[in-house]
Amino acid sequence: MKSQNSGAEDLRLAEADAGRTNWRQWGPYLSERAWGTVREDYSPDGSAWTYFPHDHARLRAYRWNEDGLMGFCDNHQRLCFAVALWNGRDPILKERLFGLNGNEGNHGEDVKELYYYLDATPTFSYVKMLYKYPQSEYPYLRLIEESRHRGRPDPEFELIDTGIFNEDRYFDVFVEYAKSEPEDIYIRITTENRGPESAPIWILPSIWFRNRWAWFGREPESNLKQIDEQTIAIDCDAVSIRRLAFEHSAEMIFTENESNNERLFNAANRRPFVKDAFHRYLINGESEAVNANKTGTKAAGVFRFEIAAGEKAVIRLRLSVKEIFGGKSLAECDPCFATRIRESDEFYSRRVQKGISADARAIQRQAFAGLLCSRQYYHYVIREWLEGDPAMPKPPEERKRGRNHQWLHIFNADVITMPDKWEYPWYAAWDLAFQVVATAPIDPEFAKSQLLLMLREWYMHPNGQIPAYEWAFGDVNPPVHAWAAMRVYQIEKKRKGKGDRKFLERVFHKLLLNFTWWVNRKDTEGLNIFEGGFLGLDNIGVFDRSRPLPTGGRLAQADATGWMAMYCLNMLAIAFELARQDDVYEDLATKFWEHFLLIADAMNHFGSDGISLWDEEDGFYYDVLRLYGEKSRPLKVRSFVGLIPLFAVWTVEPAALDRLPGFRRRYEWIIDNRPDLIKNVDCMRVAGESNRRLMAVVFQDRLKRVLKILFDENEFLSAFGIRSLSKMHAVRPYEIQVNGETHCVDYEPAESTSGLYGGNSNWRGPIWFPLNFLLIEALQRFNHFYGDSLRVEFPTGSGRLLNLWQISIELERRLTALFLRDGNGRRPVFGDCDKMQNDPYFRDFLLFHEYFDADTGRGCGASHQTGWTALVAKMIEQSA
Repeated sequence: MKSQNSGAEDLRLAEADAGRTNWRQWGPYLSERAWGTVREDYSPDGSAWTYFPHDHARLRAYRWNEDGLMGFCDNHQRLCFAVALWNGRDPILKERLFGLNGNEGNHGEDVKELYYYLDATPTFSYVKMLYKYPQSEYPYLRLIEESRHRGRPDPEFELIDTGIFNEDRYFDVFVEYAKSEPEDIYIRITTENRGPESAPIWILPSIWFRNRWAWFGREPESNLKQIDEQTIAIDCDAVSIRRLAFEHSAEMIFTENESNNERLFNAANRRPFVKDAFHRYLINGESEAVNANKTGTKAAGVFRFEIAAGEKAVIRLRLSVKEIFGGKSLAECDPCFATRIRESDEFYSRRVQKGISADARAIQRQAFAGLLCSRQYYHYVIREWLEGDPAMPKPPEERKRGRNHQWLHIFNADVITMPDKWEYPWYAAWDLAFQVVATAPIDPEFAKSQLLLMLREWYMHPNGQIPAYEWAFGDVNPPVHAWAAMRVYQIEKKRKGKGDRKFLERVFHKLLLNFTWWVNRKDTEGLNIFEGGFLGLDNIGVFDRSRPLPTGGRLAQADATGWMAMYCLNMLAIAFELARQDDVYEDLATKFWEHFLLIADAMNHFGSDGISLWDEEDGFYYDVLRLYGEKSRPLKVRSFVGLIPLFAVWTVEPAALDRLPGFRRRYEWIIDNRPDLIKNVDCMRVAGESNRRLMAVVFQDRLKRVLKILFDENEFLSAFGIRSLSKMHAVRPYEIQVNGETHCVDYEPAESTSGLYGGNSNWRGPIWFPLNFLLIEALQRFNHFYGDSLRVEFPTGSGRLLNLWQISIELERRLTALFLRDGNGRRPVFGDCDKMQNDPYFRDFLLFHEYFDADTGRGCGASHQTGWTALVAKMIEQSA
């Protein structure tokens, strides 16, 4: 790595992390979708999409958070800024992103916009985003109707498929933010006409207060007011910002951020001016819709441009704690941007591995930008949500027995990394674990704070369960927080030369509660074989594993049990690290070592009916259906479920054992006196490479058999990584008869063709970054022990023998190849979309999708799931 000498952004981070400055207070924390979320759903049946649809978003004030286009706000979302647009043709003022709800899309919810995060620093001293705005009327109805007529086997109908970008008749709208000080923010909006002719555009830089008053029958305590034609005064005790200044004079319009009850419910409005006023004023010509007194809780400047072909228009603004006025206060705007852009370049240059191509560096930079810009203020208080607000109608009684009613302790009001601020604008526990690992190289303090946040008393359930996501906090996600905590600790230690022991200790003690929850709740028969439900893998199984089985009985899950074995080793690794300074942790290390042995033994031995999770005939791990009074039955679906036991692997350095004599004595006693536990597991008795010891569920003979399947190009190995389901099932679907119905699993390399578990994501074949990342790490750990003594064919049948480290690097190259230009200059992620492949204004702007077509590499699912797909940045570094 290059020298880590501190630059300007590093110093800002250090000041913020030490609490000396508030550089983190303002950022792109505004969501891209607040409509259609659980928080805003007050229906009796929990139908969030239909209760608060997109059509209501411009009319109805939000209760819990706000949304906007390329926005910025404070870390409690009291004051918000965003950009609104109109091309003179659209029926709706473009104030937020449009997309199909879960019932409209032929593959579930789907944003129908083109927007990109291009650059960002961790303190948000500099941020750059891009929105592509068509010059023709936006095809809202066509997108809905075309999707309605498409079935699940059909591809999604995207905005670019409508032809609206043909002849380049669109605007590129770049929005940049640069902080001169923590609460002094320059804003630059650059709009470029890519089309062949002059075209009009209205740009409305908008500012408003989140509505924190109407729900309680109060009047707003904050106010916006025009001072002159270039300045808006901000009066709010909750924030320090006092002015929004415009470089040039603009028409100022004002209204209130309150619901238009008259339009929504045919009821009286609380106040004469309402949320959709700007839409009505600009598009409908209703001059009376805005407040002539130039005051309110929502305001905008109106700029109309006629931009010639190939030309651009620039708007400069300043949000400041200082009592500035108008254009003179923006004299330093462009110099500030130049400085912050240079500092951003310097910050990332110190974090780029030598030898990486310019294309790879650009991918890394955008991956980090997407990861940083996916942070969102997230507000959700379950007790208030269930009981309702004093000035609002009482929620239906059904809610008190419905969604999340057992999570009354939840009080969320924090900035959190979201999986996707449009499609998944809520935190997800296991997504977040990968997000923080991707974040750690550039912002380790925030990464650590996110892990600790999920374990705080107002997040973690009193019984020890970590909340999954707002649609169902009680769903079960894979237990990956211990892994993430150790990886974040290691990444920071490598970069700074010292690890944060206090953080690791705090995480460890909280995770003891979560581990106990798993043992008590998900090992119902006390056999060290675990259930867990869908475990984030959605439709990968024969049945919806989060619901009661149609067969009755129980499902012994190879993935749940493998995750728990991995959890044991992760906790053991943390205990080892903590024991370096406190030998009390040696006892806990022994505890997790013994628990690991119990789980590994349960996974590998044959049960009383001759069935185990390991299938000796196939050389693979499967879920086992356990029916009362009947013989257990393996569900022979060859999927990532059977690969997760590989993740339970850890190597111990000899020096580490020497430092912990108490642990060494106890583990040797177990080896000598508990042959029943160690007979089916690699148990550390034999030394490997560099005299290391190995702990692994999958011992060498079985490892070779699994790897033979894993690296077979007719099974799991794709040109772009490891498939989530074997391609073998394309010709041999797995079927099971239950109550006269046939349940089938076959290979689907891209979007799901069934509605199982919602149908908006698919684990029956595509490439997913998180499990590929864990698999690569597992192979590297195995190599730490075996070294060149274990070489296998890669691909299977090729005659090419590689060690597992070499294979891990090859897998990283295949995954990064999804984004890199190939020999023909094409990026697999763009599929067969010629405009994205070849157009100079598209081809270098990347989307970090949720998953990828295993046969072509095309991006699928949520288009901005940068969270875990940002792991590509680390893979680029490691495979350079």
